[in-house]
Order: sequence, then structure tokens, then C-alpha cells
Amino acid sequence: MWIDIIDLREFYASPMGRAVRRLIGQRLRALWPAPTLIAAEQRMLGLGFATPYLPAFDGEAGRVVAVMPAGQGVMCWPATDANRVALADETALPFPDRSFERILLVHCVEGSPALRPMMRECWRVLTDGGRLIVVVANRRSLWSRAEASPFAQGRPYSMSQITRLLRDNMFVPLQTATALFLPPVGWRLLGRFAYGFERMGVRWFPSFGGALVVEAEKQIYAPINATPVLSGARAAVKVAVKAAGNVRRG
Repeated sequence: MWIDIIDLREFYASPMGRAVRRLIGQRLRALWPAPTLIAAEQRMLGLGFATPYLPAFDGEAGRVVAVMPAGQGVMCWPATDANRVALADETALPFPDRSFERILLVHCVEGSPALRPMMRECWRVLTDGGRLIVVVANRRSLWSRAEASPFAQGRPYSMSQITRLLRDNMFVPLQTATALFLPPVGWRLLGRFAYGFERMGVRWFPSFGGALVVEAEKQIYAPINATPVLSGARAAVKVAVKAAGNVRRG
């Protein structure tokens, strides 16, 4: 189930939302440092509600645009320039094949009722060797139970679940990170300790961050287990044929 655009806008306009944007933004910049986007003037797509995180890349990538799913709703971005957001069906993105070198999915995977078709569309519009980052709620964290945040809406994931989802949809996970170690309560009292909580959490409790951040690359080759599976199938056919011949001779 998609989160309503009004709820997302209000959350990211709150003190908690602004801090969440900074903390997750740090993890994104660690995975995609500036030179990787400046060198090739790469094109970047934000899918779901990624616009709070896109400004960090806007001055570096050759072009940055966003798509918000029809079930969620849409709002303009950026506020001070020509709009670069489209409202579209996430299973039928309005772009040609291999249109983007980078895709950022935020508040997207947890809510999509057509997850595999959506991931297939991401694969289609991503260039060969292109990369995406998925930000999802961590099912082991307090954030996945805090109803005041969008991370408690939809389906949360464990790290093994989100990496398996990517592999099953022809993406190769490359790097993983976690963010949001500050409890989602008493924000006005604890907010000033946010960065201290992050440093301590990354070092001592990496599996309990509120958000999982996973970078993956588009897979453009056959799975390595294709040959063994085919060989096994052929062997089974040979055994069946031999057994049938034995029956006829008897």
C-alpha cells in the first residue's frame, strides 16, 4: 500500500524528517561519492518519494528527474525551478530502454503492489552496467513500528530479504549500509545526539538501523547456475528415456 503524498510531505517538513534526510543522505553520499556522477555526466532517476534526497546529486549528474507512483500522488520538484517530476504507473515508466545510469528508490519497494514488474521496469530503463540504490525500512528496527514515520508503512525488509529480491530481479548487490540508529521517539530531546547515535550504531549495532541502503548493479549476463540446472534436466530426461525403453523390452 502506497503512502499518501501529503503524509510524506508533512513528515519530511518536520524536524524528524529533516534529520532523517540528513542521516540517510550521508549513507547515499558514501555509496555514490561526487566524482562518480560528475565524470560521465550521468542521468539519474528518483522513483517513489526520492525528491528529499535528489538535491545532493542535482548539481553533479547530467540530468536528474523523478517519478512518483500514481497510487501515491505527486508534488512538484524542485520548488524554485521548472518541474522535473512525473506521475506515472511504476510498472510502465515513460522512458526508453537504457535511459539512466543511476536510479534511486525511496519509499517505493515497501509499498508497491506490483513489486516484480516495477523492478523489471527499473532494469529496463537502466543502462547496461548501471546502478541503483534501494532504501527500505529495516524490519528489525524500532522505525518499522513507529507509526509517525513512513518507515512503518508497507512491508519492511531484512538485509537478506532485500538482497535476495534484487538478485531475483537481475541485479547484483554491491554494497550495503544502514542508517537511522536514533530511536524514533523524543526527537526534540534526542535530535542533537543524532550523529553520535549514528556513529555508535554503525560501529556496534549495524543490523538495527532504521533504514537499509543497498547498492546494486544491473545484471546483463546469464545466471551462473543456468548450466548445472540444464545439465540436471538433460540427465533426468536420459534416465526417463532409458527406463521407458527397459519397460518396452520387458
